[in-house]
This record gives sequence, structure tokens and C-alpha cells, in this order.
Amino acid sequence: MKNHFLSFLIMLSLPALAQQPQWQNLFNGKDLTGWHQLNGQARYEVKNGEIVGTTVPNQPNSFLATDKEYGDFILEIEFKVDSPMNSGIQFRSESTPDYMNGRVHGYQLEIDPSPRKWSGGIYDEARRLWLYSLEYNPAAKPAFKNGQWNKYRLECIGASMRTWVNGVPCAHLEDAMTPKGFIALQVHAVSKSTDAGEQIRWRNIRIQTNKLQPSPPDNIFVFSTLTNTLSPAEKREGFQLLWDGKTTTGWRGAYKDHFPDKGWAIKDGTLNVLPANGGESTNGGDIITEKEYGAFDLQFEFKITDTANSGVKYFVTETEKNTGSAIGLEFQVLDDDKHPDAKLGAGGNRTMGSLYDLIPSLKIPAAKKKIGEWNTGRIVVYPDGRVEHWLNGYKVLDYQRGTQYFYALVARSKYAQWPNFGMAPKGHILLQDHGSAVSYRSIKIKEL
Repeated sequence: MKNHFLSFLIMLSLPALAQQPQWQNLFNGKDLTGWHQLNGQARYEVKNGEIVGTTVPNQPNSFLATDKEYGDFILEIEFKVDSPMNSGIQFRSESTPDYMNGRVHGYQLEIDPSPRKWSGGIYDEARRLWLYSLEYNPAAKPAFKNGQWNKYRLECIGASMRTWVNGVPCAHLEDAMTPKGFIALQVHAVSKSTDAGEQIRWRNIRIQTNKLQPSPPDNIFVFSTLTNTLSPAEKREGFQLLWDGKTTTGWRGAYKDHFPDKGWAIKDGTLNVLPANGGESTNGGDIITEKEYGAFDLQFEFKITDTANSGVKYFVTETEKNTGSAIGLEFQVLDDDKHPDAKLGAGGNRTMGSLYDLIPSLKIPAAKKKIGEWNTGRIVVYPDGRVEHWLNGYKVLDYQRGTQYFYALVARSKYAQWPNFGMAPKGHILLQDHGSAVSYRSIKIKEL
């Protein structure tokens, strides 16, 4: 009876076991079968059941890539890296003759022992650069243990890419540029001969490709590049599209009861200020949301043209009845190199990303895009009055409404004439018509 009962239990458990995802080893622990080297000539060898990568001077970035390509998968890998050697794990990556003569490009799970502590972030190698730095999730910076063995987990399912370092959630990116590609272990180029011989070691490299079960949702920031679309994770967090990508629904002209009859155009999923004479609200005029907002996380993409000027304003109340642009706190959108406004104001407080005429933005070279490239802007207003401006993944300023410092800045600005400027409990979001061609898209908001 006992044997029959055990057999019965085994038969019951077989269907459940069949539904469990199965791990496959990417590294056999003995040699580099299933892998090939690309680009630089750093040294890769197998020692003591580990893949050991060693830097070589005068070589570009080197990559040990899988022979197979992977689309949706869950990857786990352990590594130990010499400090301060930079490295990374490529995924959904490519090397083709028609792109930079075969240079490896694509997503990279960052290994960063430097003081900035961005290990676990997602970088776009040889393409768009940083997509998700740990400035979006600073609580995860201590997860990486310098000089010790670390364990990474990477989940790529559809457009969703999520990372963990030693069990700590680090990055959540939604991006659909490359659906599949190889996985590769990077040995970064070194510029000094004294840095030759630095090593990184990898072991216990395994992957799931079938019956994938994503980890439960966490509470970290989600960054999405999906155009005019909310990812399931963003919907779960409470984001809503402020612009649907097709119509004028939810928007009207400032000081008007309808959307402007001219000066604006919707084309191919973009909302465009049409070029005019460069004047402030002299063509179609500003547009504002029909709804008002208090505390919020606002995200948007924008693209400027040569000498362009525009802005994204918040806490716009329309009570001032200004003859030009409606009054509000402004995230400046500007061609800093060519528009004269960049040299006006005080200390650069009219440049890209600045709180216009009040606080200059930090000038971070990596945050600057070329004319014609899409930028990502973000304005976060917390319930306690703290405000942050973000540009292309970098926080470029912060301040707090209602402080003595804030009032002093207003008193010396062009806004001194407006009582209680910037202090309304809620207001409209505004896109500015300043008479030059600027495009917007992927405008979304989460009320806090």
C-alpha cells in the first residue's frame, strides 16, 4: 500500500514539475564552448570553473558573446571584479557589419565599482548610452559589494527589462528597440598601461527561456521609452497619458475654451509647435491641460530644432491674464548654443532644464543631446513642496516652494510683479508656443 501511495503522489506531482521553468547552463565550467570573442583582444580563459577576463592595453572594449541569440529570458550570473575596473553584461545585443564596422551594441547590465555606484543600471552600449542609471533608484546603490562575489538577476520579458543585484531590485526599463540578441561578458578597454592585468571572474551562468515566471512587482521607478504608450508597470503605478498621441483631447489654448486653430500640428504621434516669428504666444499660443494638478510626477519627451525656444510650465492658473505666455513655473526648453535667451537672466537660469529665470540647471555633458534627437524631461512635485527637474536621466536641479530661498529668487526675477507666484496649490500643465519648431510626445503623469 505504501509503494502504491508513493507512486500516486509522484504521478500527481509530474504535471506540476512539467510546468516549472528549467534552468540551462550557459557555461560548462570547463571551456568556452558556445561562446566567441568580438571586438577587442582582452584575454578570456577558464580557471577553476570560472571564466576569467583580463584587460589588455591598447584594445577597445572586448566581448565574449554567446553563439545563440536570446529574446525573452531570465538570466542569473555571479561575478567578482577588481576595483575600480568597469565591466558589464551585454544582452539582446548585436554585432553587424553595417553598424560601426561590427561594433557590439545593445543593452548592458552595468558593473560599476566606481564611487557613483551604478551597478545594476542599464546602459545602451555604442548606441543611446544610459537608459536607466541608479540615480533613478539610489536606494539600490549599496547592493553591489566591491571586491566580493555578486549575483545578478536579469528578467527580459517582452519590452520589460528588470535587474537585481544580490536580491535588491535595481532597474526597471521598458524599451522595444531590440527584441533579441546575444549575451556577452565585457572586459572594458583600459587607457593606461598600468591598468593592464585587471580581472573579472564569472561563474554559475544560467538561463531560463521557457515558461518564464516574472518576479512580483516592486516599488522602484519605471523608465519607459514606449512612445505614447503606458506599460503595464506604469499603469499599475498609477500613470496616465496626458496626451493620447492622436487628438487634442484633454488640452485647450491658454485663456481659451478650445484648442488653438493654428500654430500647432499633430503628426506621426508628435505634438508640434509650428515655427513662426520666434515671438512668445504670437501664433497659436500656449496650450494647457484641462485638468489641474498639485503633487505629481510628469514625464515627457521633446525634440528641438536649431535656435528653438519653448518650455513646460506647471502651476499655471490663468489668473494673471498676461498678454504673452501664461504665467507659471517653467522647465526651460531651449537651444542653449544658439538662442540668445541662454545668455540672459542670471547665472544661466534660462538654459535647458532650468527653472526659468530662477534656478540654473546643472550642466552635465552626458545629459546634452544633439539638435534633432529626442530628450526626456521629468518634473516631480512632492506633496511637501519639493520639486525636481530631470533631463535625460539626470537630476539637474531641485528646490522647495514656499521657502525663504524660493521667495528671494522670485523677488529678483521677472515674476516679482505677480503676487504669490508659483505658490498655487494646483494648476494646469502648459506647453509653450514661443514661435519656433519644437515637438512633444509621450506626455504622462502620476498624481502623488
